Amino acid sequence: MLLLIVVLVVAGLALATQVGVALIERVYPPQGRMIDVAGARLHVVELGPRDAAGPPVVLLHGASSNLRAMQRPLGERLAARRRVILIDRPGHGWSARERVEDSTPEIQSRMIMEALARIGVGRAIVVAHSWAGSLGLRMALDQPDRVAGLVLLAPVAYPWRGGVGRYNRLVSKPLIGPLLAHTITLPLGRLVAASGARGVFAPQPMPEDFVADSETLLLLRPREFIANARDLVTLRAAVSVQAPRYAEIKAPISIIAGDADKTVTTGIHSRPLAATAANARLTVLPGVGHMVQYAATDLVVSEIEAMAERMAREVVTAQ
Repeated sequence: MLLLIVVLVVAGLALATQVGVALIERVYPPQGRMIDVAGARLHVVELGPRDAAGPPVVLLHGASSNLRAMQRPLGERLAARRRVILIDRPGHGWSARERVEDSTPEIQSRMIMEALARIGVGRAIVVAHSWAGSLGLRMALDQPDRVAGLVLLAPVAYPWRGGVGRYNRLVSKPLIGPLLAHTITLPLGRLVAASGARGVFAPQPMPEDFVADSETLLLLRPREFIANARDLVTLRAAVSVQAPRYAEIKAPISIIAGDADKTVTTGIHSRPLAATAANARLTVLPGVGHMVQYAATDLVVSEIEAMAERMAREVVTAQ
């Protein structure tokens, strides 16, 4: 009898998850176009004039999110003068990857660079937040001729002590992970989505419409939740491999981080990176947490604009 009850509960949760996924995807459909690359199909949104002066600006989001986390605070502002490309990282938002194991910055860098080439983007300024900081750095290491500059917001760059949450480790495991993701993740996630987002914003207040506007609930779909967990679980080993090479990066790097960031500690990541990379400059914002693009939007936009204008002038001078 107990076994029957368990089976019925699991079946009910699985059905509720399927219905919930369908509803979430109806509310938050894709906004851009799909680009097929080796191992993935990437969702790309383009804003602004294609013939804008200076290199295009590529915006890359961090973990547990999608391109909307960069579009509202930065993309729409920058598009007044720049060509802006926003990409759902492989496995996130409306981007799909063929293998959940393709979770590292190295692999995702290759996929994103291929997508950019397919839409005619050569050199670009890469703006990356949090998890994607390691991705932007990997892009600069692997294809330095195509990364004109980096603007890194609260970036992950080095290995850290501790873990990434027990639930992420469980969900990234075979069998138990898919079972959890297809039953309890969505109903539980809906209950804690707002409080979890508020914790990432702290000590700044979270915008009232953030969960809806950022389409955060897309994360609760099983395939995306598993991909996100895998990204987090494998990241520490990945940055351990690439961190010794940061001195090779010649592109200018602007790092903006908050000294109150409890998610990606500035002392572990941003400060050592600024001391290692040859052309890096660090701005530490007092009292600011992890969501730098929301807490200091004007500063971030002005930093990107300044880098783009400097590079446009260099092109004119070279001619």
